[in-house]
Amino acid sequence: MKSKDFGLFWLVGLIWGTSFVWIKTGVAEISSTMLVAYRALIGAIGLGVIVAFSKKVSLKWETIKPHLGTFFILGLLNITLPWSMISYGSKFIDSGMSAVINGTMPLFTILLSFIFVKDDRVTAAKAAGLLIGFLGVVVLLLPKINIDGAGTIVYYLISMAAPLLYAVAVIYARKRAADLPSLMQAFLQLVMATIQTWALAFLIEHPIVHPALPITWVALVWLGLLGTCIAYIIYFYLLHRIGPTLVSMITYIPPLVGMLLGIIFLGEQFFWLSLVGALMIMGGIMIGNIGSKETA
Repeated sequence: MKSKDFGLFWLVGLIWGTSFVWIKTGVAEISSTMLVAYRALIGAIGLGVIVAFSKKVSLKWETIKPHLGTFFILGLLNITLPWSMISYGSKFIDSGMSAVINGTMPLFTILLSFIFVKDDRVTAAKAAGLLIGFLGVVVLLLPKINIDGAGTIVYYLISMAAPLLYAVAVIYARKRAADLPSLMQAFLQLVMATIQTWALAFLIEHPIVHPALPITWVALVWLGLLGTCIAYIIYFYLLHRIGPTLVSMITYIPPLVGMLLGIIFLGEQFFWLSLVGALMIMGGIMIGNIGSKETA
């Protein structure tokens, strides 16, 4: 990997790692629904500008129309539902924990690939990776459950539904949208998610509370422009430059970054057992990906 690509690789990991601190900051003032709605809207506007000047992406109606149903489902599975679950869970659990839980997505992808991808066979490495990874989740959560009580497990499970939905979206996208440009997929998913989340906000938010604090707007712009728009562009650039196997390793960075930033900036507690659990999850993902085919 060239130095420029290596730098961009770490930049994406760091941007996504900081997202959980900003989510925690945002939901301190506004609802999780409004946070997701604004994040999707800002991200869609940013990507829309990029797509408008891109010669590689065609947004002609005849090109988009046959895939509207697919992108509606992908917007729901890949953005609206998981972002809402992460944001809601962040009201009750540490941002560092959210980051690590979100990092389990590759484990769910491996698990679902066994079931839904015919050419993805079970290997000893994948089975071992899954076992180590999910044991890591248990170890990760033990200190917080012991302190906060078993009742908090509900919020962890809500947060854990997000990476499961990401994995479902990966399998679905492979079957239904693999022939479309990645940038087009990202943009149209965001457009659909923007429509979905704002419709949901007007349906359930009475009254709708818009951000007022400057720090909340900083969080929203960071999440929408950097965490979504810019990170997606760099991610897809790296996908073509260094390939899917190396790009998939970006998932190792955000959990540890998220834990560290939560401790430094939000005063979240540090537990050695949680760090062990996080490292087990990272190790499980790494082992599970040994010799595996790309599933996205």
